[in-house]
Amino acid sequence: MKITRRTFVGGAAGVAAAGILPLRAFAQAKAPASPVTITIVDVAGNLALTQGMFENYAKAKPEFVSSFSFTKAPAPELPAKIQAQQAAGKVDIDLVLTGTDALSAGVDQGLWIDMSGKKSALPDLESILLPQAFKMQALAKDQGVVITYYPSGPLIEYMPDKVATPPKTAQELLDWTKQNKNKFLYARPANSGPGRTLLMGLPYLLGDSNPRDPVNGWAKTWEYLAALGENIEYYPTGTAVVFKELGEGTRDIVATTTGWDINPRALGIVPEEAKVGKLEGFHWVTDAHYAAIPKGVSDEKVGVLLDVLNFIYQPQQQAIAYDAGYFYPGPAVKDVTLEMAPAESQDVIKEFGRPEYADWIAGSPLEVPLEPKQLVQAFRIWDEKIGAKKG
Repeated sequence: MKITRRTFVGGAAGVAAAGILPLRAFAQAKAPASPVTITIVDVAGNLALTQGMFENYAKAKPEFVSSFSFTKAPAPELPAKIQAQQAAGKVDIDLVLTGTDALSAGVDQGLWIDMSGKKSALPDLESILLPQAFKMQALAKDQGVVITYYPSGPLIEYMPDKVATPPKTAQELLDWTKQNKNKFLYARPANSGPGRTLLMGLPYLLGDSNPRDPVNGWAKTWEYLAALGENIEYYPTGTAVVFKELGEGTRDIVATTTGWDINPRALGIVPEEAKVGKLEGFHWVTDAHYAAIPKGVSDEKVGVLLDVLNFIYQPQQQAIAYDAGYFYPGPAVKDVTLEMAPAESQDVIKEFGRPEYADWIAGSPLEVPLEPKQLVQAFRIWDEKIGAKKG
């Protein structure tokens, strides 16, 4: 099944026809002296969810933005690039779309502008965001804003013809990998949503002493990951490779999330009959994508970007985030239902979504990821203790 992007509405007329009520800051924003070009770098795959929103803004407000330039980059490489640009006084990246990985690294290195003094130009996030999405907002330390959200994982995905009795506990998963060497896979956590979610979810599954402290509270997790690693061939540097190998039959079980389950099946990368499971003691580790503005961006462009953010927080724009299930559900704003999404998105979710997800989301604890400093520590320890063993 081929999935193609389709914007929801186009142009100012389309925005009005869709019944979108402008937010106060969006309505009152002052246009720049002349339309600006905004360069957006995506290190999280977020454009699959939001590119249509940005394109709709350009159509609705041509006096603000002449065009958006979209590029993609690996999350681990971006902070150093921005730091080098800032040191040279030539920042040419206006907006970064990121997960908690590059966001945390940027907070740690002081790369992002502080938005705490710009709250009057944004909607009241606590009132418009889903409660768990607002909890994710705290991780940004006022240096970015949540724009999409999902409960994430960690889940396991498997091919039922290869795994007749799927593991039900973390110990059963470890035992299965011993009996089926090189048939389980997850990607490097610093550059993979499912890998990162598995890393942060294991302390809850294993009953570690402090799931919020990877340095002093994850003794069981690091021991488990080391043992698991003895039965893993290698760690890909990105998530897409994991699901390509699952689809090709090279691996039989992989770490997954709701979105990475739905979207590869919708795209035909993974067979439709693939199944998912959760392990005993499961806690969701929620995830979000953020918009962050690097220090060094001109005040004029910052003003435009704040206006853009107001626009994409509108419910009809947020509905585009359902996309093809990549970040399921996707919207970060309250009361954005699937029925508001483009028809193509509705069709994909109805065909490839899973009814059990609603029960699992309602019936399992929802945990926010680690704080930026602790997440950076967890990535470093994993790279040194686990990843380095595979070169």
